[in-house]
Amino acid sequence: MAKKESKKKVVLAYSGGLDTSIIIPWLKETYDVEVIAFAADLGQNDFPNAKALEEKALKTGASKCYVLDLKKEFLEEYVWPTVRAGAKYEGTYLLGTSFARPLIAKYQVKIAEKEGAYAVAHGATGKGNDQVRFELTYAALNPKLEVIAPWKDPRWTFHSREDAIDYAAAHKIPLNGISKKKIYSEDGNLWHLSHEGGVLEFPEQEHKYEFLKHTNTYEKAPNKADHVTITFDKGNPVAIDGKKMGAVELLEYLNKIGGKNACGLLDIVENRLVGLKSRGVYETPGGTLLYKAHECLQQLVLDKETLFESQKMSMTYANLVYNGQWFTPLRQAMDAFFAEVNKVVTGDVTLKLYKGNIIPAGIKSPYSLYDMGLGGFTDVDMYDQKDATGFIRCYGLPLKTRALLLGKKTNVDFGGVPSLKNK
Repeated sequence: MAKKESKKKVVLAYSGGLDTSIIIPWLKETYDVEVIAFAADLGQNDFPNAKALEEKALKTGASKCYVLDLKKEFLEEYVWPTVRAGAKYEGTYLLGTSFARPLIAKYQVKIAEKEGAYAVAHGATGKGNDQVRFELTYAALNPKLEVIAPWKDPRWTFHSREDAIDYAAAHKIPLNGISKKKIYSEDGNLWHLSHEGGVLEFPEQEHKYEFLKHTNTYEKAPNKADHVTITFDKGNPVAIDGKKMGAVELLEYLNKIGGKNACGLLDIVENRLVGLKSRGVYETPGGTLLYKAHECLQQLVLDKETLFESQKMSMTYANLVYNGQWFTPLRQAMDAFFAEVNKVVTGDVTLKLYKGNIIPAGIKSPYSLYDMGLGGFTDVDMYDQKDATGFIRCYGLPLKTRALLLGKKTNVDFGGVPSLKNK
């Protein structure tokens, strides 16, 4: 009797959510393949235990399900470097989803190689950023793997989350509370929780924050402030209130105290890489505290030029992370710059937390460049105020020269000089 030919294997980035739950049976029906699910535990608030997630994947049609705890690697190798860079996309977004995807995709590629799979698959839509983050990582780490992206597949007949919910119901796939009435799309990990969809698709409308899970509203936050002291060593957070902690324990603590005081709640409209705008609500309580503390410490220990260049480069770093360019020579080269800058970012920062406000309440470092004599109003030997006269004369010489040589011939309109005549 001839041996039955085994089916080709596909490794799916699996979360147990709406999209990836229906993709398992869809892949089997459409491609006639064996589907291997892979789920990464990055500290999602609603992440089921490994056994429950594996059981759901198998019942949905997967032949196997890998569940890996990647929380420590996620924070130390992806989040902390981004904090050291001070990277915020468009000046606000703390990149919670952005730097999670390359890590997930990296292990997806590893599993595909181990299992001898010919392809990898993801549930990102063709309108979002995650498709880019997944597929750039695949290309960087194993360009020979084929990519199946159902939302961009011509055989994918769903056009909305409502369609996906109907398919799940027909296939008896449990959705853990997702319904056409509760249709917010969420993505979470230990760093943040994002919310999209529903009323958030209308920027002119206020929402009632009924979906918050990590963060209090300002109205519900305590009427008494909390203080927290964060210790950094070379730009990495290592202790809270004098107690050394590992990365996971430290962020869990900051999430708790930050969320309690309504810190890190963000409602923004952002520019997606694919060219459209989207609105999202982000809960990043602990991360927001870390960014603020790191910024405060940098202000104390970095000279003017280094701080200026660091702030400029942080915008480029944020774009690289947001755009899925984690595994690139440029990001790695920039990591070297920020590692050098952060050699002196060591010390303690105390923050006062009150109804969403994060107020610096004390900063100290062995590398502090703050001199009380220079920074005060009292004359000191090291700084003669009369020296400023010559400094300003030289510093303003180009402006003075231009005005003297060009006069009214200058093509620069400074708005004219207001009349001093009495009216």
